[in-house]
Amino acid sequence: MPRRRILSLWFPRLGAERLMRAARGLQTGPLAVVAEQSNMQVISAMNAEAETAGLRIGQPVRDAHAMCAALITRARNAPAEASFLTAIRRWAGKFSPWVAEELPDGLVIDLSGCAHLFGGEETLLSVVEQDCADMGLSVQMGIADTLGAAWALARYAGQEATSDRNGDAISQEARATRARAGKRRHWTRGGAAPQVVALGGGARIAPPGQTYGALSPLPIAALRLEDHTMAQLNRLGLRRVGDLLGQPRAGLARRFGRGLVARMDQAMGSAPEPVSPARPPHHFAVRMTLPNPIGLEEDVMAAIDRMLPTLCTRLEDKARGVRTLRLEAHRTDQAAEVVEVGLARPSFDKYRIRPLLEMKIDQIDAGYGIDMLRLEAVQTEPVHARTLTGHAEASRAVRDRLAGNTAVDDLIGKLGARVGLEAITRRHPAASHIPEKTAQTLAAAWSEPARDWPAPSRPRPLLLWQPEPVTAPDTSAVPQAFRWRGRDWRLAQASGPERIAPEWWLDDPNWRSGVRDYWVVVTEQGDRLWLFYGHGGTMSSGWFCQGSFG
Repeated sequence: MPRRRILSLWFPRLGAERLMRAARGLQTGPLAVVAEQSNMQVISAMNAEAETAGLRIGQPVRDAHAMCAALITRARNAPAEASFLTAIRRWAGKFSPWVAEELPDGLVIDLSGCAHLFGGEETLLSVVEQDCADMGLSVQMGIADTLGAAWALARYAGQEATSDRNGDAISQEARATRARAGKRRHWTRGGAAPQVVALGGGARIAPPGQTYGALSPLPIAALRLEDHTMAQLNRLGLRRVGDLLGQPRAGLARRFGRGLVARMDQAMGSAPEPVSPARPPHHFAVRMTLPNPIGLEEDVMAAIDRMLPTLCTRLEDKARGVRTLRLEAHRTDQAAEVVEVGLARPSFDKYRIRPLLEMKIDQIDAGYGIDMLRLEAVQTEPVHARTLTGHAEASRAVRDRLAGNTAVDDLIGKLGARVGLEAITRRHPAASHIPEKTAQTLAAAWSEPARDWPAPSRPRPLLLWQPEPVTAPDTSAVPQAFRWRGRDWRLAQASGPERIAPEWWLDDPNWRSGVRDYWVVVTEQGDRLWLFYGHGGTMSSGWFCQGSFG
């Protein structure tokens, strides 16, 4: 079995070079990508010209402009950078099928048994460097036996281990710690120090079995440690990986936690760290190229009738149902007409999907003719079989009824094809003691109908509205007469009170009247109203009417 070999690719200027590629090389001069960090704008990526001007990653933008007046800044687009890295991962698949992303700017490739196909590791890195140069990308590479070692070589090979402290702090470090760490290099026990093969373009190769010697001269940041851990190690004078590898493991774990020891084990190969490639996304699409252009709705539907069963079969094989389906009609004049339909429930049933497409056909302008049609399942979801419990016969009858009862979902889909699925909603119960928050509105296409509504502890009015002021004496006793909506009302009967307190963890403007005492009031005119007395919080107390029992 071949020895495991890992290639780490680091794109230090990924964010800036993505923008330069989008500008087709027209972007000249120093360029920096700006991100928001701790209520301050800092540099997250920059091009080579900006580095030459002395700028650095993490530097505040105001300081960067003071150092480089010609600096051009652009806001960071993290999702676009992630998509760009995914595209680079697909390119890296030419070297090995095992490629994983290391957000935000790196890739990891398992080269085990693959490097000889390119003439060896050095030749492979030359191909990688040339490909990246053709794509306008800066890259640093490292190959080692472990993922942690390759990551360290790609980012820190050739860098000297320095301290971020000076003066009295350094002079007060423990001399015994520094002296003991300096004497524990493994090659002092015999033999020469292992050499790291250095190639052009920032590439480093650690020979097989030489991980210890390759990592020893690197700074401790190469172990992917947290900032506070590196600061503590610097205070003790431990600045190189070799200084840590020579220390007792029990003492390191006791003082700095198991995270430090785990990172050391991963880098040296004592702890597993597999390369997990991204799972390919589900893709369901069919197309039909026509020998002669068509333009009639009947011809388009005939083509759909031939494509749709194939698409539905592929969906059924993967146990997935389509929620959003796109129909593309490519015309002879190189234009394309696109329509989309949505389903209220994921399905691979062609008899449910076809009527929705037929409703959208009249929106397609055939122009001089359509020579290619394409159906794509844009959004899919798993379709799970439902198993009902109960008596054998009753369970079978209910299961058969539910399996064929798709009328509501079909209706929602047809209405959604006309007015949009987001315009069709349904009410669902919500857990809250606030009367107006006991129900929530959800999209009908992405929610199941509510079966059982919990019964309230007290009767609730049929109609609810925003509290309206009632003219009555400012006391907690139910008024015998009050004025509301320009009319005078007299009390015939009242039941209550029901005390409801506001949600103290939220500042709801509608509940700034404080604790409320709700009363069901029957007037002499026969109306049943829902009145409450607000005891006063951030606003004055008083009587209000919030609903009617019909």
